[in-house]
This record gives sequence, C-alpha cells and structure tokens, in this order.
Amino acid sequence: MLKRLRSVLGLALPHQACVLMYHRIASPEADIWKIAVEPANFEQQIQFLAKKSTVLSVPELVEALSKKQVRSNTVALTFDDGYADNFLVAKPILDHYGVPATFFVASQTIDTAEEFWWDELENILLFTPQLPTTFSLTIAGEVVVGSLEQEAHLSAALRQQLQRWDACDEPAPSRRAGLFLEVWRKLRLLPYTEQQQYLRTIREWAGVLPSQRPDYRALSLAELRELGASELHTIGLHTHTHPALAFHAAKVQQHEIQSNQSFLEQETGRQPTILAYPYGNHNQETIAVAAELKLQACFTTEVKPVNRDADKFRLGRFQVLNSPLSSFAQQLRKWQSG
Repeated sequence: MLKRLRSVLGLALPHQACVLMYHRIASPEADIWKIAVEPANFEQQIQFLAKKSTVLSVPELVEALSKKQVRSNTVALTFDDGYADNFLVAKPILDHYGVPATFFVASQTIDTAEEFWWDELENILLFTPQLPTTFSLTIAGEVVVGSLEQEAHLSAALRQQLQRWDACDEPAPSRRAGLFLEVWRKLRLLPYTEQQQYLRTIREWAGVLPSQRPDYRALSLAELRELGASELHTIGLHTHTHPALAFHAAKVQQHEIQSNQSFLEQETGRQPTILAYPYGNHNQETIAVAAELKLQACFTTEVKPVNRDADKFRLGRFQVLNSPLSSFAQQLRKWQSG
C-alpha cells in the first residue's frame, strides 16, 4: 500500500541505495544459475543507469552509509568471482559511460586455465555427450547414487532442455540435472582441495579431461593488475578459494579472507577492505572475523536495499538478470521503491 501511495502522490523515493550484483557479461550456451548478462543487454542497462540514476562507487556508498547519508535513486555496481569477461567485456562498456564498479575477486583461479568448480561440474554432468549409465560416489561420508538410464546419451532434445533450465527456481527436469544438483549441494560445502579431489574422480568416471574453456576462465594477472590500476573501478575481496564460509571454522574463514587480501594487495598495490561473501554465505563467526580484520563492509546476496540503518557487515544486493531494457527499468523501479 505504501508503495502505491508513493506512486500516486508522487512522493520521493526512500533514502536507500540499490546495489546491483553481476557475475558474467557473456552469452554462454547454458546459464542454469542465471548469472550471465548478454553484452548488448548490459550496455543498455549501463546507459540507462548513467542517465537515470546517481551511480556511486561501492567505497562512496560505504562512506555515505558510515555517515548515515545514503540518498534515494543511488545505485552501486558489483561483480562477483573474477571472470575474465569482467575485464574483456564489462570494463570497456563501464569505462565508455563513466560508470564505476567493484569487482569482488576470488584469487585461487587467477592466471590459470582452471575453471571454477561449479562450471566444470555442470559441463561434465549436464553436457558430456556420453556418460556411464550409473553413478556412485561417497562425498564427505554420504553416498550419492544415480541412474542415468537413457540420459547417459545426451540427445539434442535433452541438451536443449538442460540449456533452458533455471536451477535457481525450477526443480531438476531430468536425471542428469537431479544428479548434478545433489553433487553440487555437497561439493559446495567442502574445502577447495576436497572439491578438486572429487572433481578428479568424477572426470575419471565420465572419461573426460579437465575442462578449460577459454570463455569460462578467470582473470589473468595482467588483467587483474590493469583492473586494479583503474581510477574508476575498485577490487574487492571474495576469499581465496570461494568457500561457503559458514561451514568452516573461524580460523579457516580468517585465512581465506587474509590470503585473498594479501594476494590482491600484492598484485594491485592496493589493499581491498570490502568483502562479498561467496554464495552470500556467512555466520556470526564470519562477521566477527570481518570486524577483527577491520573490513569496511561486507555484502551478502540478500535481496534488500542499503538504507541508512543497514548493518555494514550484512549489506544486501539485487541480482541483475539477462533482461532487455524495459524489464530492467521496471525491476529497478521496484527495487528503488523499497
């Protein structure tokens, strides 16, 4: 009712900012987590923001929050993980329109051909042309069993079905998808070294080599350094190996954040002090570690605006979808109206 009254009476938007969350600016054949925005749509979104909103850098927003001076119609842009397309595709568009962004970079995969584990797992289980008909693997003490039956062969129809799948909002549409989700949920909670061990076993089962698709790689060192040298953009923390922090001891959490911070400072010459929790996952120990390390702010994936009273260690964001301008503009108005 309050939103409708504001609209009818022409009242000002509430004093709150929208922090937008991107991951990839690319056009992959499959995007089951809906984290990729096509370059053409992205440019239209950025052009619109540059004209219609006050776009702050994340450090500017954090400073405004510390002074309780968050204003209406303000937006900040963030990118998670550190995909190379952030530098190759997003940065030139952002630079053209003079729009700042913060890139939260996980450091483990920087300057390697290694894919993020979730991308490789998806590629193996969903899109390998021929898999064995049965799967059995003990992951962290729990047995995962799957029978692919006729789906062991990836038909054209099955491939199209899996490419259209929205894993965030839709149940698994096939046996392959169900197996993928079960394995993904278990691997997500594990340390990086264990994730990689299980991935090796899954590769052997599938009879495939490590997936090293150029379009899925992380930033190179040269790209990271150039991004870090930008006067427009900033580099943020995203841990070293991208763990779900709340499932690890406080010492592990601290090591992940400090290792990430040391690496990024060494390579860019600037010490990042703003963190985005991987998967948005955190607990009270995470917040205590962030406070002990004197981080300025931390971002979750909670769908909420940043207002003057927001907890600086639990700041919300809105994930931007691969939407045409009309849909993006409509969604932004909803986010801004609270």
